[in-house]
Amino acid sequence: MEAADILVVDDSVANLTLLAEILRDAGYKPRLARNGKFALTAVRETPPDLILLDINMPEMNGYEVCGQLKADRALSDIPIIFLSALQETDDKVKAFQAGAADYMTKPFQHEEVLARVRTHLELRRQKLQLQETIQALTRLEALRDNLTHMIVHDMRSPLKTIAGYLTLLADHEGENMSASGLRFIGEARQSIEQLIDTVNSMLDLSRLEAGELKLKLSECDLGDMAASALAAFGMQRGDRQWTLDVPPQKVLINADEALIHRVIQNLIGNAIKFTRLDGRIRVRLLLENRQARLEVIDDGLGIPLESQEKIFEKFGQVESADSRVGTGLGLFFCKLAIELHHGCIGVQSEAGKGSTFWFTLPLSVHTDLAH
Repeated sequence: MEAADILVVDDSVANLTLLAEILRDAGYKPRLARNGKFALTAVRETPPDLILLDINMPEMNGYEVCGQLKADRALSDIPIIFLSALQETDDKVKAFQAGAADYMTKPFQHEEVLARVRTHLELRRQKLQLQETIQALTRLEALRDNLTHMIVHDMRSPLKTIAGYLTLLADHEGENMSASGLRFIGEARQSIEQLIDTVNSMLDLSRLEAGELKLKLSECDLGDMAASALAAFGMQRGDRQWTLDVPPQKVLINADEALIHRVIQNLIGNAIKFTRLDGRIRVRLLLENRQARLEVIDDGLGIPLESQEKIFEKFGQVESADSRVGTGLGLFFCKLAIELHHGCIGVQSEAGKGSTFWFTLPLSVHTDLAH
């Protein structure tokens, strides 16, 4: 490995000579500066790996030199160890407030100097390595997202074609088919529609993350949207009991109706996945402090506390008793969509005792709160 480049700044020739000898004997490459002005010039021309900086110097003291370096984004990560005869606590506190990584008092010991230098060089190496890893992961994530977007975009047309042909088959050949055949076509169409909805959600996610999705705002009734979303799952209801509890008056919000409708569908669909066939699902709409609060309540598996934040992250998944379910994008989509409408979303749950997924949105000024 290449020897570390260390800049030593001190107005004492004796100190410079001693430190240079200590560092050189340990295999480092010392550079020397006798004042703050020369030090700043040297750092800007060739940034070192570490700086040993005296405090009491004429014209520009160590605090000032450190402050200027920390104010420069390109140089602020260079660790600075202060060297000083000042031993008061206030002096040390001031050094760390200026941005120092460490503080050594004079006269310094040979072993102490090398120990602190090694420590901060290793910390800097690890920090740079971590930054490189993060950058590499960011590039990989962008590549994955671009590839996913391309594949998903190309899936939409064939899926719509399949859905269209299934509709034509049912319309034109239905009278020649058995009841079972028609049921199979209906279930296939429902599955295709779910895939198309997933594709649309993924494409919208990309646009939401990029800030490219333009909201089509209108005044709409959240109660009507909840009823419509619940009715769309009629074929998947089975023996589950479900109820819709909404206020008697219209609950008006200014929102992109299609987007919020999909949010409600995602939450209801999520409840169905994790509720047994004879379980209960309740959709409840409340008015709270000029806010509409919609809740989807189930008596399903529930979610452990440690997983509740994760499920709203990208690719975060809720786990069933024996496997993971879904892409891990549905709740992330809900979170982005609700926050884009200046609302909040969350979950209250306990493992084995069901879940309540909720979101709040600002009410329209036209909502009648007198009821």
